[in-house]
Amino acid sequence: MSGAASGSSDLPCVELFTDGACSGNPGPGGWAYILRHPASGAEREGSGGERSTTNNRMELMAAIEGLGAIRKPSVVDLYSDSQYVVKGLSEWIAQWKKQGWTRGRRREPVQNVDLWQTLDDLRQRHTVRLHWVRGHSDHPENDRCDRLAVEALKQFK
Repeated sequence: MSGAASGSSDLPCVELFTDGACSGNPGPGGWAYILRHPASGAEREGSGGERSTTNNRMELMAAIEGLGAIRKPSVVDLYSDSQYVVKGLSEWIAQWKKQGWTRGRRREPVQNVDLWQTLDDLRQRHTVRLHWVRGHSDHPENDRCDRLAVEALKQFK
């Protein structure tokens, strides 16, 4: 869990489903998210892409764009099929920050540090609960995000 934990029971709860896609790695890529407010049933989708990128960057962009679309501090259940995103936020990021955004004994720069720093800033506004889902396993929202992300990358092919 991360972010604004104090008073989290008073915060609205939202579900955020994310996915990224890339055709080639690097190659044209797309990202997508679905935001759902369970109390009202309201949903919003977003997607976009880049001409030349990597799958990991698109997975991060999906989470960044989804969190950025949440207007007020919330309890966010973030669902991703990316171990890179889930483990990055739950296991790796604290150490990276302690080491000045480097990793390992050799202190190599963290890959995609620009996106990790943006994601870290965004998650500070919320209480984020991370959920890993297996990709392409008939998870309706993950499958929908995958279709949206693939559709978004097609504009760059």
